Amino acid sequence: MKLIRFGEPGRETPGVIWDDETRLDVSAFVRDYDEAFFADSGISELKHWLKANAASAPRIAQSVRLGSPISRPSKLVCIGLNFRDHARESKMEIPEEPVIFFKATTSLAGPNDDLIMPKNARKVDWEVELAVVMGKQCSYVERDDALEYVAGYALHNDYSERWFQLERGGQWVKGKSADTFAPLGPFLTTTDEIPDTSHLGMWLKVNGVFRQRSSTSEMIFDVPTLVSYVSQFMTLLPSDIISTGTPAGVGLGMKPPQYLKEGDIVELGIDQLGESRQRVVAWHPALVTQSARRDEHVKTT
Repeated sequence: MKLIRFGEPGRETPGVIWDDETRLDVSAFVRDYDEAFFADSGISELKHWLKANAASAPRIAQSVRLGSPISRPSKLVCIGLNFRDHARESKMEIPEEPVIFFKATTSLAGPNDDLIMPKNARKVDWEVELAVVMGKQCSYVERDDALEYVAGYALHNDYSERWFQLERGGQWVKGKSADTFAPLGPFLTTTDEIPDTSHLGMWLKVNGVFRQRSSTSEMIFDVPTLVSYVSQFMTLLPSDIISTGTPAGVGLGMKPPQYLKEGDIVELGIDQLGESRQRVVAWHPALVTQSARRDEHVKTT
């Protein structure tokens, strides 16, 4: 099953992509795809509801905007330097343990929303990544049991401002957390549709030119290992995200480095997880006001 959220930013409604690629509104069954939904066996209950109600559920036009396929989670955990080809590109040693950092969850955006370059940005970079969405609360999970706690997977572009991240003194989170820096989707694919994440092709283009072409087979630490590892240090809640790292081809690794500029178009995809597209726009005060209004609506609903 593929879960979507559609509508205006901050006012998204839950839906699904049905077998014939039709988009269905399922708000009659569930308020949102959030921590409570996943914690209460929401996916299995939704499947049961659809068997009886799919034919009569409202249809959603293909032209309607898609938002992030999940509502804002408690945390967005990222893994650094988790692809062998990216480590070679960066001339760095293979890490002995996963490198963990965070993105602010306010960076979540729809898959085709504009990428807003943050104020004073100099070095905005791209990173196609496989995102893992948790379906159950877990802590100290063994690797062999880890996938039992996963709800599904989604396409993620882990945008980064490298000057903020690497040259402004400590903590990568500063370069990872600007608004719109985590476009997610177009949909969340449940684990029954992707039982094996170890050989998924992934790619990213900038202005029509391939920059990243790789596979999850290049991952140093696979999905079960990452879920287990992260759970040793923090409790993972339903709807939490683990973004599993990016392959070679980022702007930072080019010679000379190349970064995004206003007007650029970034397109990306992962096998079975769809494609997304972001247009790069410059920051201006009106965009801050719009973002604040969106976040205020999320807080009050």
